[in-house]
Amino acid sequence: MQKPEKHILMCASFRRSGEPQGVCHKKDLINLVPYLEGELMDRGLDGIFVSMTSCLKVCDRGPALVIYPDNIWYGGIETEEDVDAILDSLEQGEINENYVLT
Repeated sequence: MQKPEKHILMCASFRRSGEPQGVCHKKDLINLVPYLEGELMDRGLDGIFVSMTSCLKVCDRGPALVIYPDNIWYGGIETEEDVDAILDSLEQGEINENYVLT
């Protein structure tokens, strides 16, 4: 197995009961996963892995994702354009201030 350079954790809003709830689920962040993975491949970013998580507990600012090991938290991710903007910044080694959660 290839060890990832970075890991993108995308909130799937799963709770202890196993039922998805919250903003990330309601706004279908999970539906952006295939697009994100395709963009990573198209951009040659094969050292970045994507995983779905339980609730990231930032529902008031979701849909959310986190990039590790950089510990960059992004919110308001609702469209393919949002994903593109974050990946553009990631490729440039920058933080996209339009989406970053502080």
